[in-house]
Amino acid sequence: MSIVTFGEIMCRLQSPENLRLRQAHGFEVTYAGAEASVAASICNFGGIARYVTALPKHTLAESAMDALRAVGIDTQFVLRTESGRLGLYFLEAGANQRPSNVIYDRSDSAVSITPYDMYDWSSIFNGSKWLHITGITPGLSKIAAEATLEAAKKAKAVNIQVSIDLNFRKKLWHWDSSKSNRELAEETIRGILPFVDLVIGNEEDCADVLNIHAGDTDVDAGKLNTEYYPDVARQLITQFPNVQKVAITLRESISATHNNWGAMLFDGGINQHFFAPVDSAGQYVPYEIKNIVDRVGGGDAFAGGLIFSLNTPELNEPNKAVEYAVAASCLKHSIKGDFNFSTRSEVEALLKGSGSGRVVR
Repeated sequence: MSIVTFGEIMCRLQSPENLRLRQAHGFEVTYAGAEASVAASICNFGGIARYVTALPKHTLAESAMDALRAVGIDTQFVLRTESGRLGLYFLEAGANQRPSNVIYDRSDSAVSITPYDMYDWSSIFNGSKWLHITGITPGLSKIAAEATLEAAKKAKAVNIQVSIDLNFRKKLWHWDSSKSNRELAEETIRGILPFVDLVIGNEEDCADVLNIHAGDTDVDAGKLNTEYYPDVARQLITQFPNVQKVAITLRESISATHNNWGAMLFDGGINQHFFAPVDSAGQYVPYEIKNIVDRVGGGDAFAGGLIFSLNTPELNEPNKAVEYAVAASCLKHSIKGDFNFSTRSEVEALLKGSGSGRVVR
């Protein structure tokens, strides 16, 4: 049984090393997109993932397809369109106290102009057990928002579990000029959430998208007060009783290249929360990640790890699932590009304490 993800894959153009974009005379080219990254993680862990999107018929789009197929993603339901373009994003990697910067060039991309009824949802969900969507794709256009909502509705109609990563992107959500980007995001996401079982977000998303705040936590200060996050999850489930679980990644950003990283999973069925990683006494102690290679895609690696573990019998207990997801996403910070190329055995080695980085011979 496969896990389906729906969204946009783009061409990622990154300035080499730590050059500013205005310094760069060439770019490192890879392919990226949140939902594609989740599918890549699942396949790299040994799972089965099917990716749905729309791409134009040209060679660059074929290169994007090659990137998907290379990690074993099922691409049979990728629409190839006569209109629309391949979306782009430009990445300037930060260092020390200078943050990374992303510039989107996604207007009129194929997925943003392809209506929901062009996708064969009944065939897409045949042999599938899970759908993963994000708050990024509906931020592209009204058409993409309608397609995301329709995907969730069709999935629930055939008893498929649905997860959403809220993923608020303030540089998107401009397709209705009568509303601010946050107002438009909240209205749209609230329309999707009644069809969702698992909500994933970072330390800011619930505040930005749903106006649910974690007490007096200040994410810009580089220090999170984790005691507030179980209440954030409870508030979300109170508003959307269909939601069974809420996962929140917890990033303390000391600098662009030094972060503390962990997460919380709240299980509404048993009204319990689980933090990871924890020490021998059960106290939350985040991974300290220094000298980050690439933090873009870290949240997607968490989502991929969580969905994989929740669908793997020996990993699907809440505490084990969030531990696996956090370890997987921790390793992603050492890998260039959006995709997490970590394997299940590497994740499990980190969970057993193998985090020294010694050469494996």
